[in-house]
Amino acid sequence: MNTKKTAPLSKTKRETKSEYTGFVPAVAQASQILLSLAKNPSPKVNLTDICKSVNIYKSKGYAILNTLQKYGFVQKDAEEKTYSLGLGLVSLSRKVLDNVNYNEIAAPILETLARKTHSTALFGIIDNTNVFIVARQEADQDISVTIRQGYRFHITHGAHGKAITAFMPEGEREKLLKQRKLFFYGDTSKFDRNRLQTELAQCRNSGYAVDMGELNSGINAIAAPVFDSQEHLIGSMIIMGTFQKSFVDKYGPIVAESARQCSTMLGADVKEIYSK
Repeated sequence: MNTKKTAPLSKTKRETKSEYTGFVPAVAQASQILLSLAKNPSPKVNLTDICKSVNIYKSKGYAILNTLQKYGFVQKDAEEKTYSLGLGLVSLSRKVLDNVNYNEIAAPILETLARKTHSTALFGIIDNTNVFIVARQEADQDISVTIRQGYRFHITHGAHGKAITAFMPEGEREKLLKQRKLFFYGDTSKFDRNRLQTELAQCRNSGYAVDMGELNSGINAIAAPVFDSQEHLIGSMIIMGTFQKSFVDKYGPIVAESARQCSTMLGADVKEIYSK
C-alpha cells in the first residue's frame, strides 16, 4: 500500500488570522519615498538624502527606487545619481482627478458634521468668483437651514469667504481685496478692512471663520478651507444653523477638523499646509 507523506505547512500557511497585521512594510516605505520626493524642494534628490528622510538603509532604499523606476513612478539621472518623480504618476493622478466624486467623498463627513453640530453641513467648491455647493446634509432639527445642491455664493460671502481668503496665497488675497464689491459682512457698505484683517489672522490660527447673523439675521455660519492633493485651495466646509454664539468655540474646531479630513481624502498633506 502506497502512503503519501504530506509536506509540513510553510510558515506563511501556518500563520493564523490573528498574526496577520494587514501592513506591508516595503509598500509603506515605497509610499514614504514617493511622498518624500514630492515634498523635497529640489526636483532631484540623491539616494542618501532619500533614505535619511524615510529612515531606511541605503541598500533597501536603492532596491525600492529601482522597483519604482521599473514602473515609471521614479526616474533616475544616471550622471548625477539622483532620483525624481516619474511620468508614470501622471496617468495615475489624471485617472483619479477625472473620477473625483466630491459628493461621494464629502457625504459621510457632512453627515457626521451635521449630527455633531445640529446644523446644515455644506461643501462648496470654488469656481472663479463663486462657491458652488456640491454636497450637503441637513440638520436633525425641526427648524433648519435649507440650501439646495448647486446653489451659488460669492467667494467673499460671510464665513466661507473669510475662511477661503485667509488661506489664499498672499498675492491672490491682495488681488481679491482690491475689488470694489466685497461681501464678507453682507452689504458692501459694511466692509471694514481692519476688522477683516483681524478675523483672517484669527482664522489662520484656529482653522475656521465665523459669521454670526450678519448676512442673514438669526442664521449663523462657521467655515473652514479645503485643499486638494496639490495643496491648492479648492473650497470650504460650512455649517449653517441657529446655534448660539456660545457654541462657536465647540463647533468651530469640529468644522475645521471635518475640512482637514476632507482635504486628506482628496490627497492633501494637511500637516504641511497648516505648518506654513
